[in-house]
Amino acid sequence: MIGVAELAQAEAVLAACRAAGMMVATAESCTGGLIAAALTAIAGSSDVVDRGFVTYSNAAKTQMLGVPAAMIEAHGAVSEPVARAMAEGALAHSAAALAVAVTGIAGPGGGSAGKPAGLVWFGLARRGHATSTLHAVFPGDRAEVRRATVAQALSLLGNAASA
Repeated sequence: MIGVAELAQAEAVLAACRAAGMMVATAESCTGGLIAAALTAIAGSSDVVDRGFVTYSNAAKTQMLGVPAAMIEAHGAVSEPVARAMAEGALAHSAAALAVAVTGIAGPGGGSAGKPAGLVWFGLARRGHATSTLHAVFPGDRAEVRRATVAQALSLLGNAASA
């Protein structure tokens, strides 16, 4: 699941974070910890990676990250408000200065007309900055959707650390 391209991206993220003097946290649902795994696959990453939250269930999102249950009920776990709250919760519950959150439908089932399989929402929170969000609908099977999600999350982290 974590290939050469993802490892190269992870190395670049770690270098950018080191240069900026910031630590990172991840809040992951559909990737099940793969973003943190890519980062921590690199020796010496402990000076950058503070922690990773795997919040696959709605209860975990609420308990570990402080995402309001009412928000999940109103918008669904795969939504812009939840991705934003996950990223902000990862910052609030860590020593990190930068956090990425992902929540999506990796498939093959679980999708609907409004939220198809492959839909992923991303949240990016940085201390002292406004939280940003974006979404994508990735093609492919479950593994391809998860791999594309990891790549996009690493890209977001790298860009934010370099900004």
